[in-house]
Amino acid sequence: MVFSPLHDGWTLEAVSGPLPDDLATRLAGTTIPATVPGCAHTDLLAEGLITDPFDGDAEAVQQWIGSTVWRYATTFDWSDDGSDRHDLVAEGLDTVARVELNGVLVAETENQHRSHRIDVKEALVTGANRLTITFAAPVAEVEARVEQHGALPHVNHHPFNMLRKSASNFGWDWGVDVATSGIWKPIGLDSWSGVRIASVRPLVDVTDEGGVLDAHVDLEWAGGEGAGGGSTEVTVEVDGHRASSAMTAGETAVSLRLVVPDAELWWPRGHGAQPLYPVSVTLSTSPDEPWEARVGFRTVALDTAPDAHGTPFTVSVNGEVVQIRGANWIPDHAFLTEMDAARYRRRVADATDANMNLLRVWGGGIYESHDFYDACDEAGVLVWQDFLFACAAYAEEAWLADEVEAEAREAITRLSRHASLAIWNGNNENIWGFVEWGWRAELAGRTWGEGYYRSLLPALVAELDGTRPYSPGSPYSFGDYLHPNDARHGTMHIWDVWNDRDYTAYAEYPARFVSEFGFQGPPAWSTLAAVVHDEPMEPYGHEMLVHQKADDGNLKLERGLVGHLPSPNGIDEWHWATQLNQAAAIRFGIEHFRSLAPLNTGTIVWQLNDDWPVVSWAAVDFDEHRKPLWFALRAAYEPRLATIQPRASGLSLVLLNDTAAAWHGTARAAVASLDAGGSHRDVVDVPVAVEARGASTTLLPAELVASLDPATEVLVVDLDGFGAGRAVWNAAEVVGQRLDPGAVRATATPDGDDVLVTVTASAYARDVTLLVDRAAPRATVDRGLVTLLAGESAVFRVSATDGVDAARFAADDVVRHAGALVGVVAL
Repeated sequence: MVFSPLHDGWTLEAVSGPLPDDLATRLAGTTIPATVPGCAHTDLLAEGLITDPFDGDAEAVQQWIGSTVWRYATTFDWSDDGSDRHDLVAEGLDTVARVELNGVLVAETENQHRSHRIDVKEALVTGANRLTITFAAPVAEVEARVEQHGALPHVNHHPFNMLRKSASNFGWDWGVDVATSGIWKPIGLDSWSGVRIASVRPLVDVTDEGGVLDAHVDLEWAGGEGAGGGSTEVTVEVDGHRASSAMTAGETAVSLRLVVPDAELWWPRGHGAQPLYPVSVTLSTSPDEPWEARVGFRTVALDTAPDAHGTPFTVSVNGEVVQIRGANWIPDHAFLTEMDAARYRRRVADATDANMNLLRVWGGGIYESHDFYDACDEAGVLVWQDFLFACAAYAEEAWLADEVEAEAREAITRLSRHASLAIWNGNNENIWGFVEWGWRAELAGRTWGEGYYRSLLPALVAELDGTRPYSPGSPYSFGDYLHPNDARHGTMHIWDVWNDRDYTAYAEYPARFVSEFGFQGPPAWSTLAAVVHDEPMEPYGHEMLVHQKADDGNLKLERGLVGHLPSPNGIDEWHWATQLNQAAAIRFGIEHFRSLAPLNTGTIVWQLNDDWPVVSWAAVDFDEHRKPLWFALRAAYEPRLATIQPRASGLSLVLLNDTAAAWHGTARAAVASLDAGGSHRDVVDVPVAVEARGASTTLLPAELVASLDPATEVLVVDLDGFGAGRAVWNAAEVVGQRLDPGAVRATATPDGDDVLVTVTASAYARDVTLLVDRAAPRATVDRGLVTLLAGESAVFRVSATDGVDAARFAADDVVRHAGALVGVVAL
């Protein structure tokens, strides 16, 4: 077998479309160099034919690209080496494409989410061969399908649901509208004879015998299934254990079972180690061309059996319940070919550093690269994988259904190797949409996707990967006569808070499992200022609103501050206040939901990451800055969390202990003054204890709560040796507290290539945070949202300082705290 990549010598040509006048002459009848893998946008940018699509209002100016027919072409030399088959292998074409070799149409494709293997032997010629791939304009294509098949309900402005292409590529309420065309994954010529390994599903189990590997191997024979003559032996090996089976020509499937008696179990982070075992599958006829991967031995189960409170959603690994602390994942770049293994690993590190143990790959994106799942395998991060259906009705007729089945079969097979993959999920919000968003009347009895979610997809998961649980949708209540977004049942999404209500409304939901909820905030200042050039910069400037995709997003940010933070004066204060409020909202929600354990078994915040520089729900912005929200997540997702929560019997200390060790000790509760004296009064020691993987609730002394003055005092509970060691109850919001705007003093000293910033509080200082990118755009800091009592200090380590004077990191626009906003007088 000889695989020859075809990544060189490509050109890009605009075949037809609404080219701008200034480019029409330059592009008419000409070609430009193209990078493969890549897309038209990145090729145009590389040649200086367009500006950065993320900058200013380039998005609107460049809409013509998604309405243009693009042709990729290359010439390669070929000579017959005597192989039986010569296959053109395209791992990913985006999206509706005509593939021609030497003028012969060899394939027509219409699915970004699957690969294509095309026998092109008859079209090849000795010497120079011309390969062209012509991509239909994606925007025009989806609109044409609406005309052909009829409109189906969807969110946003493009009918993305008419095509098997990443939904968010057409724009989302956090995403840029850059409908792409291109060869987005590797492409090459595969020359082979006899038989080849078509696919492997290395499914694992754990029994009394040890780790079990069931390797399901599919073969393809050059002569087809009915090929006569020839044979091969399939051998599977893992950890020194082997199993083999002889196969005669035409036999296409074999399953081989191996037992690894002393296999170490793979665990999610916080529950154990993540040993991964190399697996190889070889054919005796081509022993030097093995299929190789890694597996982790573990079991995954999902409990949705009705109980006294409704319907749980409880994930177990190796029989041990896992309290989910997660985030939703979207494509990490609007141009998918710009992501690489290193960027994936940095994002997974953002998750693990914030104490997360699960990422949900959302259904409006893509089935990610192995690089993503490899990073999760190694880090012990569970993956909840949506099938790619989001916020829309999808036709179930053959014109779409055939592609859906082929795509799902390939995705299940390809990803089955990954220990981290724990849950398959049918769709995002589509069942909810059918029930509540007015779709039924609009559909008038037409198909909308239910057959996929409740029949096709669960059947395919059962057939191809019975080792993992399947959920029909998110949200979903696991009952035919239940509202799909009922807090008492299964998974729920909470979006009324962001859209309509104050974030304290999170406390009204006794949710069993929250798989989406979020609150917006702007990206880091340097990220925003690099792409927004309004003069003056202000929340409702034209380019600012280009980079705010949510409906009335900045108005909702403004409304969300009411009752919590003062109305900001100017863009600098707006930026800090809205970032801080985002962090406060999500920390409030997570601490409430976690405090409901074991009733609540997990939260998945929306969202971890961004795909371009934008005001959004992300914790880490597109330029890879960890926003204040990220520090709130790290604190709220601590395995051991102490939080003060109102209960019917009174204000209580709730301890969450997601570790394998029980803990007992003393909670020292006191009322602390906000002023410069910082005096403590009514100090009370309360014995507390919490079991391993457990929770406990302790009523705090009523006299402490009753005597507390919300404007001038806070309740502080210190717990030496437990998690972060302190819980603080602010009985009033920032606007209701007498905070000193000048409560902190900062000094900065160099420490090698880093800078240490020491912040000392002369009075109560809420949520001290260093916005270090204001001093150096690539700078990072190790902590944030640190609350100090009078007389206390905290040291912040700043890295990647770019040689900036250390004192700059102690400046007022870098060192921020909530109290500083109190001294700002609104316009």
